[in-house]
Amino acid sequence: MPIPIPRQRAIPAVEGGQAHAVSPPSGPPGEGAALNATPATPATPAEGTGSADSTRGADGPGAAGNHAHLTVLLIEDDPAGSLSVPELLDAAGKPIRVRTARNLTEAGRLLTDDVNCILLDLALPTPGSGDAGNDDELAVLKHVLRLAPRHAVLALTGSGDAERGAEAVRVGAQDYLFRDELDGRLLSRAIRYAVERKRSDKAERHLTESRLRAQENARLERGLLPTPLLEGSPLRFAARYRPGRSRALLGGDFYDTVRTPDGTVHAMIGDVCGHGPDEAALGVELRIAWRALTFAGLCGDQLLSTLQQVLEHERESDEIFATLCTVDIAPDGRSAGLCLAGHPAPLLTRPGAEGTPVAELLPYGNNGPALGLLPNARWPRTQIELGGSWGLMLYTDGLIEGRVGTDGERLGQDGMVDLVRRLLDRGLTGEALLQAAVSEVRDLNGGELTDDVAVLLLNRGG
Repeated sequence: MPIPIPRQRAIPAVEGGQAHAVSPPSGPPGEGAALNATPATPATPAEGTGSADSTRGADGPGAAGNHAHLTVLLIEDDPAGSLSVPELLDAAGKPIRVRTARNLTEAGRLLTDDVNCILLDLALPTPGSGDAGNDDELAVLKHVLRLAPRHAVLALTGSGDAERGAEAVRVGAQDYLFRDELDGRLLSRAIRYAVERKRSDKAERHLTESRLRAQENARLERGLLPTPLLEGSPLRFAARYRPGRSRALLGGDFYDTVRTPDGTVHAMIGDVCGHGPDEAALGVELRIAWRALTFAGLCGDQLLSTLQQVLEHERESDEIFATLCTVDIAPDGRSAGLCLAGHPAPLLTRPGAEGTPVAELLPYGNNGPALGLLPNARWPRTQIELGGSWGLMLYTDGLIEGRVGTDGERLGQDGMVDLVRRLLDRGLTGEALLQAAVSEVRDLNGGELTDDVAVLLLNRGG
């Protein structure tokens, strides 16, 4: 609530709806003037302030500007010109330009982007105020807020109507002042503060909207990550996923695992070239298509051929391709079929003869081309014997392409196999094994990995 202050000398500082300036009338001290003149010297940028001379800019009205005037639009219905405004100065002591509108129609014409603040007389009649049932005391303010949602608004009310002024602030005005106690210094400061508060409110609103969008995007991305469907299977499942994009939850890597009604467990992992949002979207489409085709009974070459058709129809350019590894594990869990489409071979772990874990790569010789590279390509299926107790780790190349040491050498598949063997010797399994593997690869790289990383692990027995 503004502090009541003694009335001071009112010096005309008004731009009566025109942009050109004229010399102000002179008069003896204490003589007031109606709102029908302009300051003698146009306002210049305030030094050392960011808000005093804010006008048109990247953020619209109220944005900081180093080469513009601070302009106020006064909206008041005073044909006699009795309402006087004292001299308004910015923080550098330069005059603030004031335009006057006698009604809301004229205000709409004068409300250009260089206006920073609206000084509104709440006593102004609203269009249609004579209609029956229209008794809203703040209707004129609400009309102005709709007319100028990006502008700061200061409400003028009578000295005995503080409650109405407070309600005006609640409705959307930045502050309220008593029209019969206008003081040049405090009014100038109130205008500057109102502009700054509007800018702050706008920045806070944009920040809140950005946070809400980020939260919604995060929910969407989390919803696009797969939920394994392994009900009824004795296999244990674990996965780790790290997108290469900063602050993203989803990258171009994708994976999935399902169990079909015949008891077969199908696992898949893939990598769309690149790791931006378009690649992430394509990866999700391929994963969903794989799951649908798998439940439809497709497997091996037939499934991969159909996925290639999906990729060719959904990709943005012919240069986009995807690598893929699929595994179908027999219902008894002792054997599996393997198909590779330009993808690294999975890692198989088993107990050794003397209890020492054995880790080795599955055969890579029947690897077919990546999806989207060759028309009418074929992908042979390799039969693998797993045994009674085993672990099968599928991964994308982000896990093996990190740097090792200072010479820039890649970790590679051999380095990954050695790393996993060491972790198995420490007794790590499941989620703990994957977490330790990804963390150690990141440490060897000397920082975060730039490519997407996806790893999934299926275990039987042990």
